[in-house]
Amino acid sequence: MTIPLILGILFLIGLAADLLGRSTFLPRVTVLMLGGFVVGPSGLSLLPGNFIDDWFPPMTNIALALIGFLLGHRLALPELKKHGSTIVGISLCKVFGASIVVALGLLLIGMDPVIVVLLAGIAPATAPAAMYDVVHESGASGDFVDTLLSVVALDDVWGLLIFIMMMACAGVLSGNAMMTTGIGEIALGIGGGVLLGVALGVPMAYLTGRIRRGEPLLSEAMGFVMLSAGLAEWFELVPVLTAMVMGMVVATLAKHHDRPFHAIEGIEWPFMILFFVLAGASLRVDTLLIAGGLTAAYVVSRFIAIYIGARLGCR
Repeated sequence: MTIPLILGILFLIGLAADLLGRSTFLPRVTVLMLGGFVVGPSGLSLLPGNFIDDWFPPMTNIALALIGFLLGHRLALPELKKHGSTIVGISLCKVFGASIVVALGLLLIGMDPVIVVLLAGIAPATAPAAMYDVVHESGASGDFVDTLLSVVALDDVWGLLIFIMMMACAGVLSGNAMMTTGIGEIALGIGGGVLLGVALGVPMAYLTGRIRRGEPLLSEAMGFVMLSAGLAEWFELVPVLTAMVMGMVVATLAKHHDRPFHAIEGIEWPFMILFFVLAGASLRVDTLLIAGGLTAAYVVSRFIAIYIGARLGCR
């Protein structure tokens, strides 16, 4: 199959997902992933395996950079001053609650403590792209939505820090010195991502108020977001964090800070289609069945953990 033919199929799946999302209770993100599963290797095998392997990693970085940039708008200083204590309180309770409850749940079923610690470390991670698209699709707005998306944005920051701590614990429990090297690399990726986001956000904020609306503004917004994703990947940093910090800087410093965010909102859907369809196509049922009991225990404990943590934070 040729690349244009594959892309045509994927975008038509995106069209079907959008139409189904409007007429059913299913979010279009869910439909996209189900569509990807159907055309992927575990389904009808319509997508070549090398296409998935080659396209999924860059699409992941691009999609997360786009969403990270949009979520950065929610973490601008004016927004943090207005809802800061609420956002920080809910996100911290949710993140720590997820790690603690997942760890306790997996320990109760007799899992290896090293594996438990690592799984507890990734438990707080939120899917910002899926959450953002569900909100965007519903057309919801107001204080609740602003708080929700701000919490989703901040979750990933806390999640990265908790993952570093959990990796350190796993290294101590297993006596694996290689994990210490990994911790340093992750910490460097976080710090470097913040610095790169600031370095790109300042010139972008300066340009934003001086560029006409329309295609020039779209070129500026896409150029900076793609640049952030590409440089983050090149320097082995965290693309979503880099783009998020860049968005925070633009939203805080730029006089007409809404313009680049609106430009990105008008173009991100094709990238989201490719990302979610390829994510669904990457699902391997055979691997899932091997770890079936573990997967079920992890999903259930994580669901309970996030609900309890978020509810506590809201209280």
